[in-house]
Amino acid sequence: MFKKLLFATTASPTCDNAAKVAFDLELKWDAKLFVFHVLGMPTRGFSQYITDSRTGETDQIDPDYIEWVKEEMKNTYGELLKDSENSELEAVIGMPHREILRKARKENVDMIIMGAHTREEDVGATRYRSIAGSTMQKVAKAARCPVVIISRPCTTCWKLFSNIVVGVDFSKAADYAFLWAYKLAKEVGAKLHVFHALDVNYGSAGQVKSQVEIENLLAAANEKIKTRHLKKIKNFDNYAVEIWEGIPYVEILKYSRKVNGDLIVMAHHTREIDPEEALLGSTVEQVVLRASCPVASVNHPDKVADVID
Repeated sequence: MFKKLLFATTASPTCDNAAKVAFDLELKWDAKLFVFHVLGMPTRGFSQYITDSRTGETDQIDPDYIEWVKEEMKNTYGELLKDSENSELEAVIGMPHREILRKARKENVDMIIMGAHTREEDVGATRYRSIAGSTMQKVAKAARCPVVIISRPCTTCWKLFSNIVVGVDFSKAADYAFLWAYKLAKEVGAKLHVFHALDVNYGSAGQVKSQVEIENLLAAANEKIKTRHLKKIKNFDNYAVEIWEGIPYVEILKYSRKVNGDLIVMAHHTREIDPEEALLGSTVEQVVLRASCPVASVNHPDKVADVID
């Protein structure tokens, strides 16, 4: 299922948890692993100086500097590289999210693995702002392949997977997320938990649904899951369906904890919302910041074409 993997890293401690997952996946799937680091942007035009993406400092760039950075990457991941059988280290100059997406397209990778944050100060900032790293946001929204985001240590990570939770909201992007989650669950022998959160945050004060209306909406959502998703499942009965009412990111986190989810699969920004609101409160980003397991963002059909009817 995974022949080529791209691990996007800053080669700093913020990516350590993601690194372990990336190298584990390389070995489990006998895949090619690209360990990819973007140094930073040229200060102007074709200047020989760059603004380092990790430190914000200005450095002079030349072939020797790039080789030094690659040596630093080797040192950072030395223990993991000892067991690696098919990995390749690369360091480039540019805007991080653009270079990551360009590399992913060039190599036609099956999955991108990255941390939720690119700089150490972002981790502390989330305690006050609840905003995931900007590079992660941009990559997750635009990638043609699934993006797995790691924000905490992962204890199972595809070796002992038993529960995959997929959040659906009946958007086209969520259809692709469901198909990828189903494909993965079938491949690794995990149980697939299909989950929908009926959003009760109705906005204007006083617009409260009656219990009858809520129950009708729950019944309608259950019927949509049957017709939109379950009909696509073939020769697979290891699944469960749950529909809870509440704030979507809160409910999916609660449900994932309840079933001991090893992976949460969702679509990134599946609905049209104000960009500022999306930055501060999208369901996927809130789940990423709080989940105790990896979160996969799937927005496109490219890697699920073989399971689409």
